[in-house]
Amino acid sequence: MSEKNEQKTQAAPPNMTTGGERLSYWSYFVGQSMSYTMLGGFLTTYMMMIGIDLTKIATAMVLVKMWDAVNDTIFGVIFDRVKFKSGNKSLPWIRMTLVLIPLTTVFIYQIPGTLSQTAKIVWFVVGYILWDTAYTLSDIPIYNLVTMMTNNLIERNSILAIARVFALGGAFVTSMAATVLVSEKVGFSFAQTALLISLIVVLTMIPVAIKGKERIKVKPTEEKYNFGKMIHYLRSNKYLLLFYAGYIISGILMTQTAIDLFVSYYLFGSALFSTLMLVLSSAPMIIISPLINRILKHVDKFRLFYWANVAFVITGFVVYLVGYKNVFLYIGLVVLRSIPYGLIYTINLTFTPDTVEYGQFKTGVDARGVAFAIQSFAAKFTSLAQPVGLFILSLFGWVTIDASSFAQLQSMHIAQSAMALNGLWITATLIPVIGTALALIPYHFYKLNDRDVQVMAKFNAGEITRPQAEAALSRKY
Repeated sequence: MSEKNEQKTQAAPPNMTTGGERLSYWSYFVGQSMSYTMLGGFLTTYMMMIGIDLTKIATAMVLVKMWDAVNDTIFGVIFDRVKFKSGNKSLPWIRMTLVLIPLTTVFIYQIPGTLSQTAKIVWFVVGYILWDTAYTLSDIPIYNLVTMMTNNLIERNSILAIARVFALGGAFVTSMAATVLVSEKVGFSFAQTALLISLIVVLTMIPVAIKGKERIKVKPTEEKYNFGKMIHYLRSNKYLLLFYAGYIISGILMTQTAIDLFVSYYLFGSALFSTLMLVLSSAPMIIISPLINRILKHVDKFRLFYWANVAFVITGFVVYLVGYKNVFLYIGLVVLRSIPYGLIYTINLTFTPDTVEYGQFKTGVDARGVAFAIQSFAAKFTSLAQPVGLFILSLFGWVTIDASSFAQLQSMHIAQSAMALNGLWITATLIPVIGTALALIPYHFYKLNDRDVQVMAKFNAGEITRPQAEAALSRKY
């Protein structure tokens, strides 16, 4: 039987999930992404506008990441060990986050303007730690839930890929709405904007708590592992480590998001320019994303991901070289760059379930909580792009700003030097290109493919024996 026919055979099993169940799962990603975008896309701007020095903000942001290094690992182990009476692993945790995520999102944007710089930083640190903990309680369970919903790899890949589309939608809505609201044309405060976004977050996260089902149950014996086995699992699961090494390297140098509104305001004349770029650059993603499942039936997922990263490096470097003086050329190049970026964004977090299957096949340990903890840690660790961007920008003599909105900033007529504006451009365009280019190094050694993951999943589910699995694999692992 040819490889093409084998792929058709693998696609034959019917879906295990219902349409309503899948929709509720995707809806959760909208709310989760809205909260994440509100912090990832606007928190740095908010902190830069409440009268705090850039280096102090950056230092505080780095410090809160120390909690990330602890809480994800701790919760990953707790997630694998805690058993609920319902027999579910993910849904009880997800239901806790329906209140925790929106509340902590609102809290962090309520820093009183009368506080000293030190008190403002303390408020920020406490608020961020609370939000970060709530996000951890959501991230590991929601990604693990798909492995409980179905063990059909094609269906699972499709669900996760479309979930990324919904997450992109949540990010898009938040970026558009929040930018317009805090812009110099409307003048909402960040606190008011965060409250409005958080109300939508609650509404979109509720459905999965009602519709979600965990039909694939993990045997209790598979969950019992000690610390030594966990370390052995991580050392043996090289593809988990390779993938997230690249993910972290590229992520912490994606510094453009942290300063996007200032790029629009100072380099293109209005904070609202970023909404135009968001709409135009999202168009290719919106077109490609619904087709991703069809594409993945013909192209190996990681191969597509790898070359999309290469394309992003090339197009991103051209954007940097061309500059921002020719606005129409800049717009065209950014739209072109968004094509590979859309592919990267859509499928980048669909690899963790693959490494879970590989890890269990390789070690006999089902440590999915640890694997998803690594994913959650990596996703949040990439928010170091914010302080990294601020550290870089501070080297170019950025003038500290104290304004509640861009409307107030406009009335204050605060200008930045030519050197500061050059630093703004470098931070927004060149640094992300360097990060993605460096990420290609660990990605080069990632050799796990879709066909072999499906074989491993069948063995892990007890459908085939190890000799049958090893005979069906394309290479020795």
